[in-house]
Amino acid sequence: MSGNAAGAKTLTLEKVLDLNEASALQKKLLELSGSDVVIDASGVEKTGALCVQVLMSAARTWEAAGKSFTYSEVSETFSKTLQLIGVNIDPLLAKESK
Repeated sequence: MSGNAAGAKTLTLEKVLDLNEASALQKKLLELSGSDVVIDASGVEKTGALCVQVLMSAARTWEAAGKSFTYSEVSETFSKTLQLIGVNIDPLLAKESK
């Protein structure tokens, strides 16, 4: 996790987002609570539905708190998995990554 120029904190996702990673991901997100967050999913090679649920729940939580929750980059694998599950993160993508 790191900060960026706009003051948002960046969370770089693990290569494998499986059942084992879901609770760790939740914990990392809770640590960022109250901050604007940028998710870097550029290195994701495998995505499980539970981690997607954690990320989507976080996006809604951040929205309700009036904080920014965006994706700076997403891997093709991450994007395709979300499409297969029926999740559209296009509104959460940073403008330059669209």
